[in-house]
This record gives sequence, structure tokens and C-alpha cells, in this order.
Amino acid sequence: MIRNLIFDFGQVLVRFDPDRITGAYVPDPDDRALLCEALFDRRYWDRLDDGTLTEEEILCKVTPTLPERLVAPAAQILRGWHRQLPPMPGMRELAAEAKEKYGVSLYLLSNISRQFVPHAGEFPVLRLMEGCVFSGAIGLVKPSRGIFAYLCNTYRLDPDECLFIDDNPRNIAGAEAFGLHGYLFDGDAARLRAFLQKQFRD
Repeated sequence: MIRNLIFDFGQVLVRFDPDRITGAYVPDPDDRALLCEALFDRRYWDRLDDGTLTEEEILCKVTPTLPERLVAPAAQILRGWHRQLPPMPGMRELAAEAKEKYGVSLYLLSNISRQFVPHAGEFPVLRLMEGCVFSGAIGLVKPSRGIFAYLCNTYRLDPDECLFIDDNPRNIAGAEAFGLHGYLFDGDAARLRAFLQKQFRD
């Protein structure tokens, strides 16, 4: 029986769109493309997620590669990207409904920078959570077995009683290998709601 829902953050509870993020600071599409390529390179972003690199260190690395006019916007983006994460339509309502209707506990498991952690309370959906695990703060990332173990050990969760909701197939595979149930989210809150209704009806 499912007693806990574990949510990913980006592309599940909020939209993470580098072009939208850069567009909040730079209107020109060509400049946005340059900044997206420089700032959101997986070589850097993955290290933010595992806590081995900071936003300030990324800025130092990319500054020599950017036109001078884009250095200041790059700094603004790296210091404020977390302010440009709009909610995924319907997901806060779904989480609140599941908590009330099915009596489940809610948790967050996110690959995300340490910089984000102090800002988590600014997102209404995260205030519904019983607990949150942020990869950058603990040095473990999905889909490693260690991060799922950390979550379950920290909050005393039985993996077989957990449904993990993520948009990345590799993360779902890692969760299922650890013993959690998985749901591959495709951006459709209504489809997830129908899935939950079926699970709890059955």
C-alpha cells in the first residue's frame, strides 16, 4: 500500500526552462542562447547538483568566454535562477488533494544546488512536504542508490510504501531498483491524478 508520495522538483512541481530563466534578464534571443549554452552546460549544472561546484565558481569559469555585455546578466542569472521557476500547472493542487484525500505523506527528492535550499520555503508546494532532500546539500544525486537510501533512512520510510514521481526515466529506474514504486511524469497533472485515483481505489 502506498503511504508516501515522493516528488521530483524541476519539471514535476515547477518548470525549469533555461530560456525562460535567461529571458527574465536578457531580452535578445541571441544573447539568451549564448547564456543558456554557457551557464546551463551539464558539465557545470551536474556539479551544482552534487555539491562540488557553486554558482559563483561557475561564474568565474564562464566569464572569460562571454562578451563583456553579458557578464553582469550572467551573474544575475546564476544568483537568481531559483526565482524563475513557475509552478507546474495543477501539481500543487494535486499534492494537497492527495494528502487530504488519501492520507499520504509528501516528500521532495531533488537534484538541485545548495544555493536553492534557503529558498525552498518560498515555494508554496514545498510547504506541503513532510521532508525534503536536496542533492547539493548532501553530495548524493539521483539515480544513485545512496540518495534513495538517505531519504528512506532519514524519514524512516519503507520503500515498498513509496511512490516516486519523476520526469527522468533513469531516476525512475534507480528508484525502482532500490525498491520504490515509480511513476514517470509527463507534465500532465490530470493523468497523474487519474493514476493515483486508480491506485487508491484498488
